[in-house]
Amino acid sequence: MEFQFTENPKPMFYYEKDGEVLAKITYDVVDGDVFAVDHTFVSEKLRGQGVAKQLLEQVVAKAEAEDKKIKPVCSYVVAAFKRNKEYQKLEAK
Repeated sequence: MEFQFTENPKPMFYYEKDGEVLAKITYDVVDGDVFAVDHTFVSEKLRGQGVAKQLLEQVVAKAEAEDKKIKPVCSYVVAAFKRNKEYQKLEAK
């Protein structure tokens, strides 16, 4: 599965097929160096395939590459950060 990235209307990674967005994760840049991840969506067509995790991995990789921190806001990302010590290293305090 290949994800696209856009910053319009806000930063997001997404998966689109046949003109339909089937999965996305969005965030806002806060204070110039924090990605506040506020929404994760996965269509019922893709649920149970680890797509939300793959989307979060895209944000994590971008944050690491740009030396940014992540503030979990949406419930999925909050739960993922509680479970994963590697993610916790990037968490904005």
